[in-house]
Amino acid sequence: MVVGKAACVKRKFDMKKFLIPLLAASALAGAAVPAAAAPWMNINERQAQLDQRIDAGVRNGSLTRREARSLRAEFQDIAGLEYRYRRTGGLQAWERHDLDRRFDMLSARIRYERHDRDDRGPYPRPGPGLDSDRDGHPDRFDRFPYNPRRW
Repeated sequence: MVVGKAACVKRKFDMKKFLIPLLAASALAGAAVPAAAAPWMNINERQAQLDQRIDAGVRNGSLTRREARSLRAEFQDIAGLEYRYRRTGGLQAWERHDLDRRFDMLSARIRYERHDRDDRGPYPRPGPGLDSDRDGHPDRFDRFPYNPRRW
């Protein structure tokens, strides 16, 4: 039996041998939890969700007709590709991965197009530099009524 300082050193060494693998295993398990917690949708649910997002963008004005037409054409291309993949006897893993990647790209494009702040109406909205009150002066001067450069 080891007595004194040597016993303390041996106990620390044993604790390190025990704690390091335990901490490594818990770190790996903790990193895997967010990936496992992400909801997975099958392809049909994902198609329905993307179609709803396009429809909602048209309804609330965040997508122009041209953007919606382009997004729907891309959506139909992916649906046709899925149909061709399924004709060969079901989806294989690489085909499912390819469709997921294409749906991810379409989803990112929908998000971009819905937030790109294009004009949605038949007339341009008043913005910086336009004469919204039609007084003959650009709006940037109208913000400062006593601006000598205005007259």
